[in-house]
Amino acid sequence: MKLTKERAVETASFINRQISDLPVVGILSGTGLGNSLQSIKLSFSCEYSEIPNFPIATVESHIGRLLIGGFGKQKVIALQGRFHLYEGYSPSEVTFPIRVMQALGVKTLILTNAAGGLNQAFSPGDIMVITDHINLTGHNPLIGPNDDSWGSRFPDMSVPYDSKLAGSAADAGKEEGIIIQKGIYAGLMGPSLETPAEVRFLKTIGADAVGFSTVQEVIAGIHAGMKILGLSVITNIHNPDNPSPSAIDDIIDTAVKATPKIEAIMGKVINKID
Repeated sequence: MKLTKERAVETASFINRQISDLPVVGILSGTGLGNSLQSIKLSFSCEYSEIPNFPIATVESHIGRLLIGGFGKQKVIALQGRFHLYEGYSPSEVTFPIRVMQALGVKTLILTNAAGGLNQAFSPGDIMVITDHINLTGHNPLIGPNDDSWGSRFPDMSVPYDSKLAGSAADAGKEEGIIIQKGIYAGLMGPSLETPAEVRFLKTIGADAVGFSTVQEVIAGIHAGMKILGLSVITNIHNPDNPSPSAIDDIIDTAVKATPKIEAIMGKVINKID
């Protein structure tokens, strides 16, 4: 079996042959947020199934399409849909798109997701700029042999989310009249949603929102030397003292309605990238 780097370089070569200019920004969209990429002026697009070595998105609302083109002032590579550990994918498969972006020379990574709110000051539809995360998945994409040409054996995670990008996102929210929250994202394995006791635990350890993605990709991105912006759409608010059922259809619906906010914020952030 080919190593991850060999497969990523092979996939990047396939993509490179389809385009004239290399992308400098990578975007990975989360649950219900695939249509936040409609502002991209396409130069190339294809289904994941057409890309060599690429996994297939199996989760509802993850479209499974790669887009390359102009987004504001920058050339971007964007993925409509991600891969999750709970689908049965390994950490290296979940983060394979990040490695392909690395092989293409991407230096800035924007990750979006739908997340359950733990902070009672949040409301459904708010956008949370991720300031830090807690990896509770029990997995790490860097386990195993390390390729020093791709990153350090022990990458520093003291600043996983770039403060300048986070500031640009907050400024964009103000300019657009969008409520912007800041907080810590707890990444869980999933797919079962949180029990009231788990919600209490997550709140106790300082998490403001919870979801089943993002942390693996951030670890791989930091290992690759990328600057990262994480944006969560708060889809519902957990109250462990008065729990109510969470329906995935409602979660997706809230994320879809927040798509214009995410698109507006990303557009302004990308235009400020040097």
